[in-house]
Amino acid sequence: MATIYIDNKPYEVKEGDNLLHACLSLGFDLPYFCWHPAMNSVGACRQCAVKQFRDENDTHGKIVMACMTPAADGTRISIDDPEANAFRAANIEWLMLNHPHDCPVCDEGGECHLQDMTVMTGHSYRRTRFKKRTHRNQHLGPFINHEMNRCIQCYRCVRFYRDYAGGRDFNVFACHHAVYFGRHEEGVLENEFSGNLVEVCPTGVFTDKTLKQHYVRKWDLQTAPSVCVHCGIGCNIMPGERHGDLLRVQNRFHSEVNGYFLCDRGRYGYDFVNCNDRIRRPRLRRATGGAHVSVAAEEALEGVANLLHFGARVIGIGSPRASLEANFALRSLVGPDNFFTGMSEKDLLMVRLMVDILVKGPARSPSLSDIAGSDAVFVLGEDLTNSAPMIALALRQSVRQRPMALAKKMHIPNWNDAAVREAMQNEKGPLFLATPCATKLEEVAAHAYHGAPDDIARLGFAVAHELDPEAPAVEGMAEQLMSLARVIAGDLGMAERPLVVSGQGCSCAAVIEAAANISRALHKKGKPAGLCFVVEECNTLGIGLMGGGSLEQAIAAARKGKADTVIILENDIFRRTDAASAEKLFAAAGEVISIDHLQNETTVRAGIVLPASTFAETGGTFVNNEGRAQRFFQVFVPEDEVMESWKWLRHMRDLTGLPQAEEWSGLDDLTSALCGAYPVFTGVKEAAPQADFRMIGRKIPRQPHRYSGRTALLADISVHEPKPPDDHDSPLSFSMEGYEGIPPSALIPRYWAGGWNSVQALNKFQEEVGGLLRGGNPGRRLIEPGKEYQEKYFGRAPGPFSRRQGEWLLMPLYHIFGSEELSSRAQAIAERSPVPYIALNAKDASELGVDGGGMIRLLLPDASYLLPVRITPSLPDGVAGVPAGIVPHLSGSGLPAWGRLKKGEGG
Repeated sequence: MATIYIDNKPYEVKEGDNLLHACLSLGFDLPYFCWHPAMNSVGACRQCAVKQFRDENDTHGKIVMACMTPAADGTRISIDDPEANAFRAANIEWLMLNHPHDCPVCDEGGECHLQDMTVMTGHSYRRTRFKKRTHRNQHLGPFINHEMNRCIQCYRCVRFYRDYAGGRDFNVFACHHAVYFGRHEEGVLENEFSGNLVEVCPTGVFTDKTLKQHYVRKWDLQTAPSVCVHCGIGCNIMPGERHGDLLRVQNRFHSEVNGYFLCDRGRYGYDFVNCNDRIRRPRLRRATGGAHVSVAAEEALEGVANLLHFGARVIGIGSPRASLEANFALRSLVGPDNFFTGMSEKDLLMVRLMVDILVKGPARSPSLSDIAGSDAVFVLGEDLTNSAPMIALALRQSVRQRPMALAKKMHIPNWNDAAVREAMQNEKGPLFLATPCATKLEEVAAHAYHGAPDDIARLGFAVAHELDPEAPAVEGMAEQLMSLARVIAGDLGMAERPLVVSGQGCSCAAVIEAAANISRALHKKGKPAGLCFVVEECNTLGIGLMGGGSLEQAIAAARKGKADTVIILENDIFRRTDAASAEKLFAAAGEVISIDHLQNETTVRAGIVLPASTFAETGGTFVNNEGRAQRFFQVFVPEDEVMESWKWLRHMRDLTGLPQAEEWSGLDDLTSALCGAYPVFTGVKEAAPQADFRMIGRKIPRQPHRYSGRTALLADISVHEPKPPDDHDSPLSFSMEGYEGIPPSALIPRYWAGGWNSVQALNKFQEEVGGLLRGGNPGRRLIEPGKEYQEKYFGRAPGPFSRRQGEWLLMPLYHIFGSEELSSRAQAIAERSPVPYIALNAKDASELGVDGGGMIRLLLPDASYLLPVRITPSLPDGVAGVPAGIVPHLSGSGLPAWGRLKKGEGG
């Protein structure tokens, strides 16, 4: 620690920080623009000026930039010095010379950092009367609106897009006195994290185009803390609602998970909540083969009651995208022996394997923060940019860890970003990739290997053997691959914080076993290796810990006459198995009840459909890939007869008339019952305060104190302001009345502080800027490596991949836009989704007599598809790629699989 003096008062700060970071962490209001906690200092805007003095006798001092000055022991500065104040005010005035007078119509108005800093410096009158510089704006795609005239040249956007996120189609262009931030020509921003420009930009240059379509002021949004549902990482988010529609998603800071950023799927996939495919009222099929009719909830439940009579044989199919509480409610209704996870046999086996490795093995599952701090990484089988984008973003930071030692030797502090990058040049740390085909992360990788899943697994087993000769050896390994295995093992073995990443991407258990062997070999060498598993959906690991049978077992039970009624919870089984198998379930079951929020093939076939709440309309708990239980809260009360899934199931349980072991009067009761049934979930109750929590006797308001129009919103119905809905399941209120201070981190619905209306107000909610939220981060880890663990390695490596005559191994190729079920229903995401295709290398395409754009007929045992060819040079011979979740009835769950290809019509 160091002692610095601010306006002649001593303060303890962390030695090594810069003065801006130290002052903000202490709670001082010091304006800035170019500095960002995740991207550090470049000293571009000159806004954070302070007066620095040599010692207590120095009365003159000098102006310095706080972001570029170290907080060394004994440093003396003044924030309130008249010269420093005048410098900051003059700087703002210069920045505002060309800024338009459009605050009342600017999309950023009301949460603009430039507005806040202008007020903070006291600049309130424009003296210039000259013409302003103007620019032409660009079309940048469906996510972001561009208004270049508002730019103040802070360089945050280009630093994030190029230096932090690795984008290459966005830059700064300059000519004489004009500086322009955009693309070399109009077009869609290609980077998967482009939406962060909306929050990174301190003005209104980049704004949310999806919000602009149904624009409201930020103070009129009702918000609540939530968790992203579009992959297994569990990024923290703050969704905002108005008029019964979800209008946007903002990042919610969590220092161990997503930090300051989100991927574009997580930021813009929310619009499925508002789409036309929403199920708003219960539906019944009154006659076999007849059409659905909308009915009242009472009539639908009456129909359900007739099916759940005493002695009825009922099975339940859960879902990895439903909350722990909803899945447990279904399990309690049908009984543990009749509960099935809703995952395919292949997926369930892999999830069980990953859970078993994490619970019984020595390796710790790392957070995203841990991943970013790793200094040597080996990825097996995962295209992370598309399957888990935030892990890919973290790995882009990890490749800087080892080269940053060069800057340390030169005594350059880590916060001096430009100097650190100059010292590092283009050096990258060891990142090794083994995937079926080329991925975007290869831009920063030391080496990339492309092979079929079995060959990827063999490389992993060979690396483990090189690290520890007691690990299984690989027979018949080519010398070139053995040489690569030695290089990978050498870099992992020398690392201080090695990391191995694998997951469901290849749908191959041997790849997961290889990753586990590498981590165990590293631990035997005394290296604290992290082992990160990528799972597909928001609660995959949660339902894996809960247990239950596979979808195939559920179908088999129905075909054996064990299911008079099947209840399907938030699951489209046609995406998890082939159409023929799904049809067998409907043919064998006496009746099917589907509880879901979007229309899909399962709800179309079900006899009774009950409208479920989306993540924004309910509360519950997800367990992310790290094993961290995280609570999400209801943002708004849905209209019509939409109800939380667990409440539909509670009604069903009550209809049975059977005595119950516990009463579910609220969500907390259900959570307590879950923890009682599964000791592994005990920490769930600690993930967030329970419903009876109060701050000075008051709830936490979902609406900001400036929320307007509460009477006018419903003036066409009544001129009286309606009573806000009661929320018995959380400490949050559907109102602007309540506790206005800083609540516990799990309950923060928005970031605002006096004088700080933009997202930069987050600084006031952190114990230290860039560090933990006050009171600690939300959520609780459920899985930690034990002191005693299994030393045994997984057995033999598979044999080398061998192509079959006349057949190709079909691999799932994941796309950040389109592969995930829910976000693909959002309009902006759909615009970025690819059309169905089949990927082949040039040699295989030539053998079939087609080239790029030609048509191929894909023949499977129970289906055929006519698909255009996309040439992918990195695919191995005998391997074809199919976009996961995009080709109808051909989901990633059914792949890899062997299929025949032949030249199709139009080829």
